[in-house]
Amino acid sequence: MEAEGPRDASEKEDPEESRQQDLEDGEKSDISKDPETKLDTEKPNESSTEGKEESEKESIEGTIPGDDLNQPDLADGEKSDISKDPETELDTEKPNVSATGEMEVPENESSDESKPRKGSDQEDQADVEKFDSSKDYAGEQDAEKIPEPSGEGEVKSSAPKEPPGEGEVSSTPEGQEEGVEKAVESAEADTSSVQESKSSLSNKPPGEGEVPPIPEGQTERVEKPVEGAESDGNSTHEYCPLLKKEEEEEDTEKPPEREKKPETLERKISETFFYNYEDLCSQPFVTSDSGIPINLLTLIHSFGYDCTKRANLLLLDSQTLLYVAGNQLVLLDLKTKYQSYLRSSSGGGIGIITVHPSKQYFSVGEKGWKPNIIIYEFPSLKPYRILRGGTEEAYAFADFNHYGTLLASVGSSPDYMLTIWDWKQEKIVLRSKAFSQDVYKVTFSPENEEQLTTSGSGHIKFWKMAHTFTGLKLQGALGRFGKTAVTDIVGYVELPDGKVISGSEWGNLLLWEGGLIKVELCRTGHRPCHNGPVNQLVLDEGELVTVGGDGYIRVWDFETIDAADSVDDTGLLEMDHMNELLVGKNVNLSSIMKIHELGQPIWYAQDSNGAIWKLDLSFSNVTHDPECLFTFHSGKIEAMGVSPVTYLMATTALDHSVRIYDFIGNCQLTEIKFKQGGTALTWAPRVVNPKGGLIAVGFEDGVVRIIEVYDPRGLAIVAGRTNVGNAEMRLKQAFKPHTAAVTALAYERNGEVLATGSKDKTVFFFAVEDKYEPIGYICVPGPVQALQWSPLSHAESMLLVLCENGFALQVPAPILGEQDTVSTYEINDLPTQYFHFCSIKSRIKREEEIERREKKKQEEEKARLQWIKKQQEMGIEIEEEPEAEPKKEEPLPPIYVPQEPSPIVCGFYSAPGKFWLSLGGYDSGYLYHCAFSPVHHEISPESRQDEPFEVIPMENTDDNPIQRISFCTSKLLMFCGMKDGAVRVYPLQDKDLSADMMNGYWSFNMHDNDYGQIQDIYSSYDDRFLVTCGADSNIFTFNILSPEDIQRELKAKVPSPRGDLEKEKTAEDIEDPSAYSIENAKQKKEYDQIMKAAGDKKNKKRQELIILRHEFHHLLQRNMELPKHMQLHREEFEMDHRIREEMDRQTAQRIQLVQKELAWDQEKHRIGLQKLQSRFRDTLEFDTVVVHAIGSSHQISTYRLLAISERYYKARKQSQRGKRRTSKLAKEAEQRRESQKETSQAGGVTEEEMEADKLKKRPQLQGAIGRFGGNRLEQVRKIMEKADRAKAKIMQRRKEWDELYKSKPSDNYENPKDVQDIKEAQENMGDFKLKTATNYKIPEHMRMNAEKKKMQLRSLEVAIHEKKLTMNKWIISLRDLKVAVIEEIICLVQELKSIKSALDASEQLPIPPIPQLHLEETPEKKFQYDNNILLKFKQEEENKKRLSEQVEENASFTVFGGKFLHAPSLKEIDSSSRASSVRSMRIGSSVIPMQPKVFEIEKSEPTEMELEILKREKIRNIYLQETLIKRINELVITFDAELHLLRHQKLKLDTQMKCADLRHITWFEELLLLKNFEKHEDTLQERVNSLTNEVEEMQWKLDNYLSQMEDKKYEIAKLQEREKALYATFQASLGENNKFASFLTKVLKKKIKRVKKKDVEGDRDEEEDSDEESDDESSLESDEEDSGSEDEVFDDSVCPKNCDEALFENTLQLREKRLDIEEALVEEKKVIDNLKKEYDALAKKVKVVEASLDTAEGELEAFQREKQQRLNELHVVVPLKLHQVEYVVNGELPTDLSQTLVFTNQSLEYLQQRIMVLQHEKLEQRELYKQARQQHKELIRDRREIEIRIQRLEENCNQLMLMKFGRVVDLEALQTLSVNTNLEELKIKMMEKEHMQAQELKKWEEKIFELRQRLMMLMKENTGKLQQLNSLCAEKQGLEMKLDALQNDLGAEFQGPRKAEIQERERLITLVQLQAQEAEVLKEEITLLSRKDGRIFPPPQPPCDTKILN
Repeated sequence: MEAEGPRDASEKEDPEESRQQDLEDGEKSDISKDPETKLDTEKPNESSTEGKEESEKESIEGTIPGDDLNQPDLADGEKSDISKDPETELDTEKPNVSATGEMEVPENESSDESKPRKGSDQEDQADVEKFDSSKDYAGEQDAEKIPEPSGEGEVKSSAPKEPPGEGEVSSTPEGQEEGVEKAVESAEADTSSVQESKSSLSNKPPGEGEVPPIPEGQTERVEKPVEGAESDGNSTHEYCPLLKKEEEEEDTEKPPEREKKPETLERKISETFFYNYEDLCSQPFVTSDSGIPINLLTLIHSFGYDCTKRANLLLLDSQTLLYVAGNQLVLLDLKTKYQSYLRSSSGGGIGIITVHPSKQYFSVGEKGWKPNIIIYEFPSLKPYRILRGGTEEAYAFADFNHYGTLLASVGSSPDYMLTIWDWKQEKIVLRSKAFSQDVYKVTFSPENEEQLTTSGSGHIKFWKMAHTFTGLKLQGALGRFGKTAVTDIVGYVELPDGKVISGSEWGNLLLWEGGLIKVELCRTGHRPCHNGPVNQLVLDEGELVTVGGDGYIRVWDFETIDAADSVDDTGLLEMDHMNELLVGKNVNLSSIMKIHELGQPIWYAQDSNGAIWKLDLSFSNVTHDPECLFTFHSGKIEAMGVSPVTYLMATTALDHSVRIYDFIGNCQLTEIKFKQGGTALTWAPRVVNPKGGLIAVGFEDGVVRIIEVYDPRGLAIVAGRTNVGNAEMRLKQAFKPHTAAVTALAYERNGEVLATGSKDKTVFFFAVEDKYEPIGYICVPGPVQALQWSPLSHAESMLLVLCENGFALQVPAPILGEQDTVSTYEINDLPTQYFHFCSIKSRIKREEEIERREKKKQEEEKARLQWIKKQQEMGIEIEEEPEAEPKKEEPLPPIYVPQEPSPIVCGFYSAPGKFWLSLGGYDSGYLYHCAFSPVHHEISPESRQDEPFEVIPMENTDDNPIQRISFCTSKLLMFCGMKDGAVRVYPLQDKDLSADMMNGYWSFNMHDNDYGQIQDIYSSYDDRFLVTCGADSNIFTFNILSPEDIQRELKAKVPSPRGDLEKEKTAEDIEDPSAYSIENAKQKKEYDQIMKAAGDKKNKKRQELIILRHEFHHLLQRNMELPKHMQLHREEFEMDHRIREEMDRQTAQRIQLVQKELAWDQEKHRIGLQKLQSRFRDTLEFDTVVVHAIGSSHQISTYRLLAISERYYKARKQSQRGKRRTSKLAKEAEQRRESQKETSQAGGVTEEEMEADKLKKRPQLQGAIGRFGGNRLEQVRKIMEKADRAKAKIMQRRKEWDELYKSKPSDNYENPKDVQDIKEAQENMGDFKLKTATNYKIPEHMRMNAEKKKMQLRSLEVAIHEKKLTMNKWIISLRDLKVAVIEEIICLVQELKSIKSALDASEQLPIPPIPQLHLEETPEKKFQYDNNILLKFKQEEENKKRLSEQVEENASFTVFGGKFLHAPSLKEIDSSSRASSVRSMRIGSSVIPMQPKVFEIEKSEPTEMELEILKREKIRNIYLQETLIKRINELVITFDAELHLLRHQKLKLDTQMKCADLRHITWFEELLLLKNFEKHEDTLQERVNSLTNEVEEMQWKLDNYLSQMEDKKYEIAKLQEREKALYATFQASLGENNKFASFLTKVLKKKIKRVKKKDVEGDRDEEEDSDEESDDESSLESDEEDSGSEDEVFDDSVCPKNCDEALFENTLQLREKRLDIEEALVEEKKVIDNLKKEYDALAKKVKVVEASLDTAEGELEAFQREKQQRLNELHVVVPLKLHQVEYVVNGELPTDLSQTLVFTNQSLEYLQQRIMVLQHEKLEQRELYKQARQQHKELIRDRREIEIRIQRLEENCNQLMLMKFGRVVDLEALQTLSVNTNLEELKIKMMEKEHMQAQELKKWEEKIFELRQRLMMLMKENTGKLQQLNSLCAEKQGLEMKLDALQNDLGAEFQGPRKAEIQERERLITLVQLQAQEAEVLKEEITLLSRKDGRIFPPPQPPCDTKILN
């Protein structure tokens, strides 16, 4: 069956009806019974041929694996593919098939899916998207794995039968549509078809977006159980281990009954399968039956580039760039500049592009409803795979994983769906909603492919594929910003350890770890890493590359960033970048890509400001500069124009550029840039410029520029001109008619007038001549949208002005000269016709609805009449039915007129006074034919309501208005540019438009559908080509179908230049955006004239006031000349004093007002001055002060010093403290070690001393109890004291021996100092190693790193600063000395003048000149000022200004005699005025003393005495004169001498400072070098330190083990000595000839087993029980041991007869002690063995670690040598004098000094002297060696003699013991032998016990006596009570007898007992019983007391008879 065209929505079949029809026909349907389930009928499908049906029916039968449709627990046999988990999310974008093979419609594919869903994401959590609901999770987001079929080829397409009356194909759900290319039929279906998908867009042509089916031969059949398909097939195993693990677990957990289910077949797509591109790509839409050819327009070239689109530049190989241009995918060959194109398949645009890691594939994410991702193979460009159902409307980003097996995509609004694809099998693996706002990027982790990261608007999110109990899910954790401000994150990169580093809007880097910001990175000084957002981060070869919007690419150290951590509360960490590259000015980098070209890495960068760059980021000496490969417009292209004579076009945009393109040669010819962006452009017609070389461009600041385009090759050849291009542009004229952006430009049809329109609601007219002259302007009711002049066919030349707010105007062309432009350019009398558009769209809709309803009624009536007629023809009588009640109709649409008028988009003339309009907003969808009213009404334009007289509906333009309309030259084609970027072409049969002509059209989407509205559309001058430009920065050229021109070669011709072009000066441009417009300039000129007239009037009045003031001064002078009595006072001149007071008051008010007005400026300038001072003065510690000598020209100046930072001093102090601290720590460590040794040595001594103390204290204790033993005790005490003294003496002697043996060195002992000296001598003796030597080993203290070098630099800077500071202080003190000298000289000169006045002129000596301070000596006075200085400065400025004006005015008269007259300078004026003032002062001072001489009376001649006095005074004055002059000269000479001396010192210091500067430079170079080595050195040093610490720790443990072993050995020796002492004590206790010695010895040596004592005590009873049990066990064990021994059995628990019991007990105690000692010995030996084992194991480990340490130290040493070699390569400047150079050749200094060595004479002399010293030391050492050998021999001889003597003394001692004791005995044991202290102590204790018991017995007897006395008293008391009781009982008995007698006489009523008596009786009985009980108790106590002393008491009396009581 052939494909049918697309149908309207009304023709689509209802899915419910289709399903019902299927059920009626007996076909099986598995549509879900859920009432919410609906079929998506958006796209129609068509059936395939029957032959294919049969082949598919025979090929395969079964279900899709993984759907698990045969659920046994579903009721009513329903088939469901929903997971058992209620939260399981299903991907229902693809069809599901039941067990019978029929199509199952997923629930989420209902018709309501067309509506955008609203996400329920919170701020920090993203919810798992459900197609039926959404659910919030806390902290993470899960999206379950989609149980999709692994092969989609088993979908059965069940085509429902057509309903009666319709012959159209029914629709299928969209899920079926998407999987239909792999569909197969079920064997149970009778008929089926394969249907092709169609686009739902009405303007989409047939075949657009169709997805062809996969042929049968391109799929593979794989058998697989149904349940096994839940893990999405085997294809997922190769890329996701979690999927494999999940499936394995599911397989292991399957019940047996499920495993036996029938197997199904899974179909996999073959690796070699490809789609057909022609079947996929979108095609132009052509109205059916219109006859328009489908190839009406053919794309030729794309000139633009959407540089603002994110990630719109990719690399397929080193020569192919890939980017998106509207609906096209452009593949650009960098070598040939050839472009290849791939069309969008949907026609809705392209959202994203991504390249496979292998560069073999690239994916294209579409835009539109339910867009696809198409994966193409490169370089064949064949469609390889199609991924469906990933998002709702558009894709925002996509990324392949590292191995390229998975693809992650994220959608844009409204769903923001994150989808993981198995793209080769076209399956969805996982999906989840990414966020509730825009998501910019998604990437896989390069190290762990189960982790992803997404970022976007105000968020970053970290994802992982987690295996949960419900399956594999995506879990997302939202990154939390914490204290950091929330920012949009565009660029990020994941580090190998899982951390993520991202950019920010303010330019810093954010390091993320665990979902939180670990640290924020910035540059030093808290400067941001980039001055703008960080758009991309790349991890390249261990370095982090950041790309910023500021045009910089910076490289950072990855390891530093990875280990970064915050150091303070700010969370900021400062660091410096390693390298940086500034790509260019005005560059905004958004992304970079890397490719290897000829083995070298090359980077290509996308510039958002309209460029593609080629970069070299190697940062080496041969690094290439950034190369700009292509430039484009950035942002929206505002306007375009096409040349009227050739194939050129001009464009302009807000990027400040105007560009010329050759759209035949497909290249950009030239461009020119201005200060402001262009907004309008038109190419001057032929009548204006026949060559077509003139364009007019309007800009956003209101300026219009006339630009010439010419071919520079036509100019005369000028020397030096290079790079002559094909075209150039030149500014011809610039003028500014508007104050806002220019929006429209139009030339009058005759080329005489240029009209410009602007947003400032004005239209300006210019006369077009060689220079454009302004005519005038008119004001319009709204911002101008478009301008169009009437065509030549119209009688009059009229201008149509279209405004944005719905107004249209028509005005005639004004004529130059007819307007009065003296005061203004505004034209007020220009006849204007207005049209104010009034909306009629709602009325049109209402009329259409009425017409539709009437037509429907007529059809129903016609059908009814036909049915009646048919019935009548059949002979059936029809009864007349009563008239049915009229149906209630729906209300008609209301009339609606928008409050704000719809904007006019474009329009054009149709006839004189008539025009067509296209509107946006509510009124879009129609072309409105309007006309100006011929009658001029007097009403205002705003109150007009005009309606169009004709309307043409435009198909599919209700929400897509026509933006631009143009016509070809022949007017047979109308080109329309749409808002959605589509190009429409309407063929016209007549020049007048009509509705019939608008029915057929050709449409094609070229620009971006979302933001690519067409700005301009024009055809070429010969109608062969069409050019469009859009807001998406793209420019496309098309070939208009003309077969006869295809073979003809066309070429664009650039206009030739004018003849006088080179002679003309470049036109003056208007660069200031705030410059006056033409009208404002004229208004400003008028204002200036008015102000000038006012100024002249003011000057006239001022002259009159000056004349009056002169007359008043003349009167005052005449008044002064009058006699005093006739003079008038000053107050009398005032006519009224109130006038003066009022004037003073007004003056004060004005002063206050001025002060208030200037307060802000005053504060501003004060703060500015303060800032300047803080910036430039406060940081300056010393300014340059130049001190001049007085008597010579010498001078000395201070150093200009900046205040050094405090941190330098702090760092210096810290380093000094660190050195002191390290030395202190070393001393403390040594002291600690010594104290430990002393304590360890004192440990044994203290134990012995404690034992001795015990021995000393024991006699005292025994003496305390000695009063019970008498003389015996005294003797025992003396014996014990003697033995204790002997024992203490023995211990002291042992202690001394131990110390002596410990101090004995070992045989291999060597003095550490000698060892160190020998080592240093071996290393350094006879060898002065140079640092350049290969075997030079850097000493530890001389090793240098970056930190030490920084400290050196800081110390050097501080030292330099201190030196200069000291010198500055000396110079300042010298300046102060000069001030003091000048003051003293001034005083001396004053005195000298007074003396000279008394001398004759011949005797007067010249006064020395007074030295003056130069300005350089007091620079601080420059910044000191007062009001007088300010006023003087103001006067000087006025004088300077006045002089300059005079010079300008008299410039023509200043030449005299060939020379210019010299005007006096300010300094000369100042000096002359100062001289005159000084002269006047001198004259005044000289005149004053001369006045008295006029009135002096002449005296007589002096006497001799007077003469003598005068002579003496004269001599005295002469002497004083000479003395003062000499003093002055001495002061000058002394000061000069001081200055000369200090100057000499400063010259020396200057030399030192230069050397210090040279050293600073060298050290800084070393620091830079050390920084490069620092990283590796730190790593090596850290390893060495760790190994050293480990070795030291192990060595410490070894030493600890050794010390423990020594301690244990010492403990064992002590235990052995205690054992010997115990046996000696036992032998001493036996005494001589004890007959029980052998028995007691056996008892002592008997071996018994004992239970260990418990450490933790329990309760007392349990402890006693345990003790008894342990005793029993020990006795049993000892018995068993004795029974098994060979010795005869004896009982050691009973003392034998006649044996001393004390001795036996003592033996048992000694045996217990012996056993304790033996157990302790065993334990100590075990401890020693364990310590030995640990020691050996640790020693082996120490050897291994030491070997590693040696290796590490070797590596570090090699690195240090390498570092030293690199440091040696640095050039060091050493200033030398010629006499210091001793390297001469033939008596001359050689030219090559590279082989010389700089060495000080002092070091050389030291080395020479060292030779003699070493020789002398060698002789001394030999002599010492001889003496030591001789002493060694003597010591050996002495030792032998002492050993012989010791042996002789031992023999004598043994002989004496044999003579005295008969055997060799232990003298120490004999000396310590004493009485049996234990026995004596026991006896004494027994006596004490007997005494204490006797005293206690006495106390108890006394106590018993007291108790007996008390008992006797109690018995007496009780006897008295018994007697009293007996008497009471007798009395009672008598009373009762009397009572009985009385009762016998009472009446019958009183015979019974009364109630009160009964109660009383009972009470008494109770009382008696209680007393009887008390008596029994007393008797028992008496009996008890009587038994204690053995006495017998009489038996107790029986109790009284109760009858007595009764």
